[in-house]
Amino acid sequence: MRWLIAGRVLLVCAILLTAYAAAGPQRPEPAGRGPLTLATAGDLTDYLGRVLEDWNRERPGERVTLVELPESADETRAQMITELRSGSSRFDVLNIDVAWTSEFAAAGWIRPIDRQRFPLAEMLPPVVDTATFGGRLYAVPYVTNAGLLYYRKDVLAAEGESPPRTWDELARQAAEIAPRHGLQGYAGQFFPYEGLTVNATETVLSADGSILADDGARVTVDSDAAREGLDFLVRGLREGWIPKRSLDFKEEESRQAFQNGELLFLRNWPYVYAGASAEGSAVAGRFDTVPLPGPDGPGTSVLGGSNLAISTQSRHPDSAADLIGYLTGEPVQRRVLTEGALPPVRAALYDDPALVARFPYLPTLRESVLAAEPRAKSPRYDQVSLAVQAVVGDALARRQSTDAAVTRLARELERIARRD
Repeated sequence: MRWLIAGRVLLVCAILLTAYAAAGPQRPEPAGRGPLTLATAGDLTDYLGRVLEDWNRERPGERVTLVELPESADETRAQMITELRSGSSRFDVLNIDVAWTSEFAAAGWIRPIDRQRFPLAEMLPPVVDTATFGGRLYAVPYVTNAGLLYYRKDVLAAEGESPPRTWDELARQAAEIAPRHGLQGYAGQFFPYEGLTVNATETVLSADGSILADDGARVTVDSDAAREGLDFLVRGLREGWIPKRSLDFKEEESRQAFQNGELLFLRNWPYVYAGASAEGSAVAGRFDTVPLPGPDGPGTSVLGGSNLAISTQSRHPDSAADLIGYLTGEPVQRRVLTEGALPPVRAALYDDPALVARFPYLPTLRESVLAAEPRAKSPRYDQVSLAVQAVVGDALARRQSTDAAVTRLARELERIARRD
């Protein structure tokens, strides 16, 4: 009986060894390396999937799965935070709005990154600052953005005028020239959402003011500069050269108004250029761009764009870092512009003659990015932005004076800072 049992055991072992041999040796994944998941907001141009196909073909053992979250920035942020707070390792690399970097870093959701691993010196200098918090690098710039002033060059040429460089010039041309051509004067993004925070911050920065300092620890908004900046917008609405309907404008509503030939001036991002130049646009071939004006000369834009960060919970951080290096390398950065219609972070691309011929706004955008500054840094940036939207919205709707609005905003930001 014993020999029968022993024989059966040997037979089972032989079967298992045969199966193992057929399957080949089971090699464990090297520490820090393996398949990845990249989480991003919706890719409207589908270029990122094509870029990742090349990576996956060359690195099948570190294949990247692209997870597209909603197009809405608020919804994307909410879904990312839900995963990160739960301690989930679902996402390895996060394509995050530049304004979220401080919040994610302070919460411990993304890991510090070795500066020496990436060619930061080859990027436009201001964009690197958006990826830092507390003096450390927590992400790598992937896409940048800066606000531009779009203007009707045919209208200004007919009047013998140059595009405005100062707020006073903009106000005069918007008030006097626009009506003579059946146009409204100037618009930005003044609906109470993140775009209003951006527009208001740009006026404060242009007047040499600021909203927060020391990574959100110090409130600096209660200043003459902040009052001057906010009053520029309040005055425009009061005097009528900023149309009242622009209080409902986000990016797309304002783009459409300019593209339909209804505005003399528009503050918006570079993406507007392609649509406004397309067949069927009322302003195709009749507009151009310059840097945003300020009180005494060119103003200061807020930096937009996104950074690539590695989740603290990623099981494959070395592969994740290599993927970020691939996405921020020159070949992919060129595709970011040509296929994704997004502004790259590599400085040399802005001087490429072929790209400038195809994207004429690049020199102006480069100038704007180099003069731009990040949004206020804070571990509670979402609350900071909501406070700015609410207070500035009340000022623009003339429910509160400029002076009272700035005082109130300082008070609300102090409360937010004390919660940290």
